[in-house]
Amino acid sequence: MSLAQPLSPRLARLRARLAAHQPVTDDDASLLWAAVAVVLVPSPDAVLLIRRADRAGDPWSGHMALPGGRHEDEDPDLIATAVRETREEVGLALTPADLVGSLDDVVPRTPVLPPIAVRPYVFFLPERSSLQLNSEVAAYRWAELDHLLHPETYHTVQFDIRGERREFPAYRLEESIVWGMTERILTSLFEHLKP
Repeated sequence: MSLAQPLSPRLARLRARLAAHQPVTDDDASLLWAAVAVVLVPSPDAVLLIRRADRAGDPWSGHMALPGGRHEDEDPDLIATAVRETREEVGLALTPADLVGSLDDVVPRTPVLPPIAVRPYVFFLPERSSLQLNSEVAAYRWAELDHLLHPETYHTVQFDIRGERREFPAYRLEESIVWGMTERILTSLFEHLKP
């Protein structure tokens, strides 16, 4: 794969590690399946995050997330789900050549969420593209890895879940908080970035 910008040592290391990584997958037949795209770009290294639109009945309404969604019958596999959902949500046309690897499956830890398993696929693009958001996405940002990896960015937040105050690990991005399944996916990604 040739990129317009050379890969930073960090992204080159990530590509090599994901090529050798055997993701932990969940084969629970009772789960619904979804896939997300972890889209990385160089100069400076950044990951694409979206803010989901506020929608009644959506448990992830208004959350910071990765582009993606539920597997549909016409999707031949979960990679196709991640590619289709990314194209639909932000107008970004990912290709198999952009795929670097996948991370471990993620399943919700709170009983209020649907029983959905998410498979994260990591894609490298040569540069940031202009995006066309659909009605499911309120905003997007290219979050720089240097900021996400800074120790002061990662901390705990408190939320009321069914009347119970709970703490969750999170990344703070100015006025936004990345927590829940997206935090777990990013934290898994960052494990592969360690020297």
